Amino acid sequence: MSTIQPARITRVLPDSIAAEIGFEVGDAIVAINGTRPRDLIDYQFLCADEVLELEVLDVTGKTHHIEIEKDYDEDLGLEFETALFDGLIQCNNRCPFCFIDQQPPGKRSSLYLKDDDYRLSFLYGSYLTLTNLPEKEWRRIEQMRLSPLYVSVHATEAEVRTKLLKNPRAGQILQQIKWFQERRLQIHAQVVVCPGINDGQHLERTLKDLASFHTGEVPTVASVAVVPVGLTRFRPQEDELIPVTREKAKEVISQVKMLSQQFRQKFGSSVAWLADEWFLIAGEELPSESEYEEYPQIDNGVGSIQLFIKEFATVAAELLPAKVYPQRKFTWVVGNTVEKAFQPILKRLNSVEGLEVNMRALSSDYWGQDISVTGLLTGHDLLLNLAGQDLGDGILLPKVMLKHGELVFLDDMSVAELASKLKINILPVAGVEDLINACVADSEI
Repeated sequence: MSTIQPARITRVLPDSIAAEIGFEVGDAIVAINGTRPRDLIDYQFLCADEVLELEVLDVTGKTHHIEIEKDYDEDLGLEFETALFDGLIQCNNRCPFCFIDQQPPGKRSSLYLKDDDYRLSFLYGSYLTLTNLPEKEWRRIEQMRLSPLYVSVHATEAEVRTKLLKNPRAGQILQQIKWFQERRLQIHAQVVVCPGINDGQHLERTLKDLASFHTGEVPTVASVAVVPVGLTRFRPQEDELIPVTREKAKEVISQVKMLSQQFRQKFGSSVAWLADEWFLIAGEELPSESEYEEYPQIDNGVGSIQLFIKEFATVAAELLPAKVYPQRKFTWVVGNTVEKAFQPILKRLNSVEGLEVNMRALSSDYWGQDISVTGLLTGHDLLLNLAGQDLGDGILLPKVMLKHGELVFLDDMSVAELASKLKINILPVAGVEDLINACVADSEI
């Protein structure tokens, strides 16, 4: 672990304690009550006190000591440039399906950082393998009750998981889950299915092993997402990976559905869910919305399409007018996996008088994929498919295509650069409300 850097402030929330005191963007917190926070978790924990003594470094490099009295748990109202003030815990596995290794060379170095950091898992729901954790970090998870964590399991049989992760420590996964169980801490698990390696009987064994931890008041394994391996044209040729075919998708759907039914009878929950992508690859209908229970794996693409359709119907009833003026026309860009599923949404938008929305459902030439989820489309793909066409008044661009917190695609092209090349206004939209508002904004009716 590298040395702890002061926590650099990127935003001071209006009307907050920090705004009242006079914090500014660029200031940095060095210590709270004598302790240097390692990360956002430490910061939140230390700030829960009623009396805080802060050591702060201002933009000019001058140190200030500030005392604050506040209500217990009251937030200071600060945001930071990173959640980790002491550097990323990096991954030393060599999983053949790792997306980091399936990128083209020559991009900025941050794109090649492999994170296996339990703190990002706790804070943001990113997945880790548990193979890279020193003993002191296990102790910290226990002491601070950092739960739930999101764990890439892939296989519970020691030899299969070791083969997949190319790490001798990978075989300890069942003992590690027992460690969580003994401390009443929870995990959400994911299994990336690689045909010929961890499918078939191995997948059945993995799901049954994981479901055996879905017991008691606080089930150790709260949920499992089963996800198809995604391959790009940049992947190493010697990786032994086979793409998921339509037949394989149908086989996995039928297998997991049968196991989920058994789990429902035994545990009162499906425990394991299939990512939407399986049904799109297989050309099968998506499960009904009620089958997803509390959507525990929504960020893994489990139920996200049905939830989007449901939310759209609710919000459209409230926000979508019968007519817009002046008339407007948009191009809505999505991955070709959702083209069929989103037809009812498209129809509803086009039922508004004066509004025309054309969907462009694309595959990703950049990654070399015939079937593409929306989140993997790049600036290159949009430029290739949309250049020289009548795109109307603007492009409705789902924000899942962009890097977290940035207006930049996964291929490093910026939204501004694409807008300039296509000579069109681009409207990044996050979720249903954004989509509808972008379509009807400034309408006189």
